[in-house]
Amino acid sequence: MAAPTMDRSTTAAPATPVQTLTISKALNMGLRASMEANPKVIMMGEDIGKLGGVFRITDGLQKDFGEQRVLDTPLAESGIIGTAVGLAIRGYRPVCEIQFDGFIFPGFDQIVSQVAKLHYRTQGKIKLPIVIRVPFGGGIGAVEHHSESPESYFAHTAGLKVVSCSNPADAYWMIQQAIDCDDPVLFFEPKRRYYEKGEVDTTAQPGPLFQSRVLRTGADATLVAYGPMVRTALDAATAAAEDGTSLEVIDLRTLSPLDLAPVFESVRRTGRLVVVSEAPSESSIASEIAAKVQQECFYSLQAPVLRVTGFDTPYPPSKLEEEFLPDLDRVLHAVDRSLAW
Repeated sequence: MAAPTMDRSTTAAPATPVQTLTISKALNMGLRASMEANPKVIMMGEDIGKLGGVFRITDGLQKDFGEQRVLDTPLAESGIIGTAVGLAIRGYRPVCEIQFDGFIFPGFDQIVSQVAKLHYRTQGKIKLPIVIRVPFGGGIGAVEHHSESPESYFAHTAGLKVVSCSNPADAYWMIQQAIDCDDPVLFFEPKRRYYEKGEVDTTAQPGPLFQSRVLRTGADATLVAYGPMVRTALDAATAAAEDGTSLEVIDLRTLSPLDLAPVFESVRRTGRLVVVSEAPSESSIASEIAAKVQQECFYSLQAPVLRVTGFDTPYPPSKLEEEFLPDLDRVLHAVDRSLAW
């Protein structure tokens, strides 16, 4: 029998004061809350137990919940995901950590062939409440395979949900909601933002998991971003305001399913859209947003939808990553091009 779950969009959390937390600490607290709420929640991954993970997201969890619920696994991503499938079929709710984004590919076959398809293949008889946590993106000066943006592969795959947090409050609530979800969720965490701080109200009622959110209202153009690029978009809006340009900023939060209703509403008012993402632009989430906005908002657009993304190359050596990653200047340049159209 499947383990009972809680809908955290409607269930109040234990009363605790508002705290200022980093994203990493908020994730840790969210994982802890899920483990306390449901004994069927277990953690799996490389070095997540005694070490607490390379980013210390699971710090202290093995000590408090034991080695049977926080498992240090071999260096075998295919084995981690395959084991999680079996556990989910038996009623557990496994949370797998992929140590770095570029190491998810050895588990790709299990994710797209088994995790994404078993519910459909069994006509709904088998649910796979698996969360796969993926620290993603660049900006930390890492070596090869440690700074990828593979989210488009999984957003393209039917049967998977894909989300990305960008701030501590979302990190705390979204990880719990993802664990409560009966569908498999790829949970992308912006690793270079792990230590940015923000307020977290653990007594709040969070909104739905698969929903975009307007973070800043504006009138002249719309900026859409997710994960690590949300902070860049907000900084661009602040800088633009100093020159009298009013930018609306929307955090997608959910990449599959895409919630574009707030984007459509915004573009119908501003007439302009710039999509910001670290991933390469070719066949990307940014491409999909551009296509759907053109389709739904054609008569409202006063300029083409513009994309500010990583380049269509493999991620470069760390000494060149500042040239690769979208930054404030590239975003503001795109805004200027849109306004000048």
